[in-house]
Amino acid sequence: MSPNSDSILSQELSRRTALKALFGAASAAVLFGLPARAHAAEASKETTDKLNAAQAQLDEVQAQLDSIANEYAALANKNAQTLNDIENVQGKIDGTQAQIDEKKAELKKKRNDLSDRVAASYKSGGTNILSLLLASGSFEELVANAHYVEKINKSDRDAIEDIQTIQAELDAQKTELEAQKADLEKLKDQQTAQMQDMQAKQQEVQTVLNGLSDDVKELMAQRDSEILAAAQAEEAARKAAAAAAAANKNNSYSGGSSSGGGSYAPGTPQQNAGSGKQQAVVNACYSTPSPGQNWCAAWVTNVFRNAGVGYFGGNACDMFNAWCYSSDRSALQVGMIVADSSHSGTGAPGLIYGHVGIYVGGGIVMSNEGAITSKSLDSFISFYGTGSGVRWGWLGGIALS
Repeated sequence: MSPNSDSILSQELSRRTALKALFGAASAAVLFGLPARAHAAEASKETTDKLNAAQAQLDEVQAQLDSIANEYAALANKNAQTLNDIENVQGKIDGTQAQIDEKKAELKKKRNDLSDRVAASYKSGGTNILSLLLASGSFEELVANAHYVEKINKSDRDAIEDIQTIQAELDAQKTELEAQKADLEKLKDQQTAQMQDMQAKQQEVQTVLNGLSDDVKELMAQRDSEILAAAQAEEAARKAAAAAAAANKNNSYSGGSSSGGGSYAPGTPQQNAGSGKQQAVVNACYSTPSPGQNWCAAWVTNVFRNAGVGYFGGNACDMFNAWCYSSDRSALQVGMIVADSSHSGTGAPGLIYGHVGIYVGGGIVMSNEGAITSKSLDSFISFYGTGSGVRWGWLGGIALS
């Protein structure tokens, strides 16, 4: 909220407080949506008409912004599926490579065995097979022995050919998987570019919406000022009439006010977070205040800057797309950011920008939700993973462990 908006809001609250002091809650019905009494003080028709027109335009632009947010959310969900597909294909590539390595080792062993047998035969004068043939007592026995030697050689050849065939098939399979991954990476880049374009469009609409919102607030302030002035005139007339009718009666109004507040009492920083940098990030999570509602990425940026790790800008979905690569819980480490690029739980801001927090260990994720909150990883995923899904990784690609 801008300083000007704060000023308008302060003035508006002051006017409403004045109205309540003059007449109590019943007389201020025009401002607070309660049934209006007869002859209640009203603003001018011109101001009312302008306010209604501005509010209608504001609602129209808000609907446009909501439509963009829904389109972005749908695209973010597709992008999340693409990331899952890439992760799955990479797993298949790794598995296929392991099989290829296994077959290569098997082929190498088979060839070494053959080489050893040939070498042994040569060292013994090459008489093993010849002696077998010369030892034949008849032609029939010679034929049988020759067939036996051929069977041994053919068995070795067949084994080597089988291994080579399997290896070739695995190589082809790996090539196909790598082509699939390349296509998916290309699709991911296209989707990311589309989301960035939609973000730019959203920012344009948001700027228009902010301007309209300010217009509405100013018109509301003008309306309330007119209502207050009319109400004050009515009250002055009422008091004058009452004084004339009953000079001994004193009409007074007494009202009370109450104030309340809350403060965020952070918990004790996690101990044994790992490396010094991890501990510094965790400590900074507990000491860095909220920069305000809808500024989750700004809080993360401030935490890492306060921890001395570095400065990393961007919004939550920027951080998600650039640095959050895994959904494997075994890979989650203290100090990693945990984010999504789109979710439905917090309206248009969540659909467009997603949310980001920091894992502080013990199954806890801290984030800025207007106030700094600590949620279990399961709760965080359950709420923010409803759209694009939740992933994690090292911010800026800097491993703290």
